[in-house]
Amino acid sequence: MWQLYQFPLCPFSRKVRLMLGEKGIGYELVRESPWLQRDEFVDMNPAAQTPVMADPPSGITLIDSAAICEYFEETIEKSPMIPGSAANRAEVRRLVAWFDHKFYSEVVGPLLHERMLKRIVHRASPDAKALREAMKIANAHLDYIDYLLDHRRWLGGPVLSLVDLAAAAHLSVADYLGGIDWRGHEQTKSWYAGLKSRPSFRPLLAERMEIIAPPEHYDKVDF
Repeated sequence: MWQLYQFPLCPFSRKVRLMLGEKGIGYELVRESPWLQRDEFVDMNPAAQTPVMADPPSGITLIDSAAICEYFEETIEKSPMIPGSAANRAEVRRLVAWFDHKFYSEVVGPLLHERMLKRIVHRASPDAKALREAMKIANAHLDYIDYLLDHRRWLGGPVLSLVDLAAAAHLSVADYLGGIDWRGHEQTKSWYAGLKSRPSFRPLLAERMEIIAPPEHYDKVDF
């Protein structure tokens, strides 16, 4: 069976888990705290970043969420997540990159640093100014998601795609850390509620990170 090295609030691991869930692929979770720089993990992935997927019997190791998702998209026909024409697939990849790079660097990354790493690794308090800035930028991103949903049924087009999984993965971590103000974003809120109700999403919402509790609404589909 595949093994997925991850920690509960890794948005890139969550994206992979949603992909695996939608495609019906079994796997075992292996807890990995990349900030510990464990020798055995660094040997697997010199970048020391999650997620990493390994299948010991076959000797296959997959590194980086984009590469992992592409691998299963190419090898498992069920529930295509990069569907449609070449132009449609390019749009899906563009928006996945938007969330994995821009949304992560501007919103999720700062929230993780201030509210998780500072507490767990540095035993320090978060910077209130950095948190306010991340939440302000998050609101602008929600405006963009609202715009996309005004013109499309799903973020990447007419059907569920990897964009929706990537966006929901990042939003779920930001929401866990109290960085999302859903007021005034009914389009995005309704779309996200639909994602939260999917069987692939429920295991993510049940997980907790040590010493960090999510808001009361976090695991509720109606929120």
